[in-house]
Amino acid sequence: MEEKELLPHLFRMEYRKMVSVLSSLFGIEHIEMAEDIVSDTFLAATESWSARGVPENPTAWLYTVAKNKTKNWLKRNNFFQQKLLTDLRYSIPEGEEIEIDLSARNITDSQLAMIFTVCHPSIPTESQVALALNLLCGFGAQEIADAYLTTKTVIYKRLERAKEKLKDAELKIRQPTFSEINDRLETVLKALYLLFSEGYYSTSHNNVLRKEFCVEAMRLNYLLVEQPHTNQPAVNALLALMCFHASRFEARMNETGEMILYEEQDETLWNRELIERGEYYLNQAADTAVLTRYHLEAGIAYWHTHKEDSSEKWNNILDLYNQLLILEYSPIAALNRTFALSKARGKQEAIIAAEKLGLKDNYFYYALLGNLYTHIDDRKAMQHYETALKQVNKPVDIALIEKKIGQIKRRLNN
Repeated sequence: MEEKELLPHLFRMEYRKMVSVLSSLFGIEHIEMAEDIVSDTFLAATESWSARGVPENPTAWLYTVAKNKTKNWLKRNNFFQQKLLTDLRYSIPEGEEIEIDLSARNITDSQLAMIFTVCHPSIPTESQVALALNLLCGFGAQEIADAYLTTKTVIYKRLERAKEKLKDAELKIRQPTFSEINDRLETVLKALYLLFSEGYYSTSHNNVLRKEFCVEAMRLNYLLVEQPHTNQPAVNALLALMCFHASRFEARMNETGEMILYEEQDETLWNRELIERGEYYLNQAADTAVLTRYHLEAGIAYWHTHKEDSSEKWNNILDLYNQLLILEYSPIAALNRTFALSKARGKQEAIIAAEKLGLKDNYFYYALLGNLYTHIDDRKAMQHYETALKQVNKPVDIALIEKKIGQIKRRLNN
């Protein structure tokens, strides 16, 4: 990884780990203090590494500096240090310092505790998810705003209110009880789902695919699978969904950064190990009488790891979309179902279903209609693609739609 990319990458990967540990140490009411110390650590890295070069072990360097900054802060704030010792109910010999534990085990425990703390029912669900995305997943306010289709100002206010609510509740950051897991797990999974979705198709970044988001979502999801009390069917279903999607990452983009449609992907580039892991977690998820959206979406993703264009495949996908829309309707799921309908029962039936959706503010809608009308009415197909082109703003999507328009024009001119 190039030096200019290293620090942003480490910020994305390590910032929230250190914040979780320090927040666990200080208490949720002092979360801004934890954020300030970690932010100062990365500022120090920017200054030091620019002048002296990148250290041999940059992550260890960050952890050492974060520990030293925390100890220095505690020395300058003796009252707080004494309160911390009282709250933690332990003592240290005179002259010794509080140990700042940034071990892998403590990071895991702290992050798991933080996941369930920020998803406390004292704050609205949408604010819980926003706070989880911000503190645990490293989302900026703009990225969260894009995920929620709202403004950065709204998200700032949402985050501030959520933090105030947590302070007022005087919560301790600790491992969740069984009842807390049951009450909050749905919100936790929603945050991880949004994180992975932003990585799989970024709405707030020039790159469509942001693998680091997906990797982090899978890492946090795996933490839940590894803990006995959180190793539940919905958790396994979501991890299966992530594995199936991640298995096709290398085939989704070409060397110039252009998107490759599913039908044109090189199957030999699919990661068979991830597909097998996805199948394992999907089988684990089957041990339940309750189907969640993650079960259904994982099933859809599973069938997409079978490249053959069979009627069995598309009928299964269509049936899963039908169940998904009954369980939890969304416009994007309805659009995707229409594509599956075209593969299972033909384009004519799919066109009727698609036009009933009337999603005129969504360029995916017009791109889908362009696809459905291709070879049936190429002029109409081109009109829909041109409408989509007016609404799209991502260079990779623009290139893909322009390619489709070019193919139709060549056909019409022959």
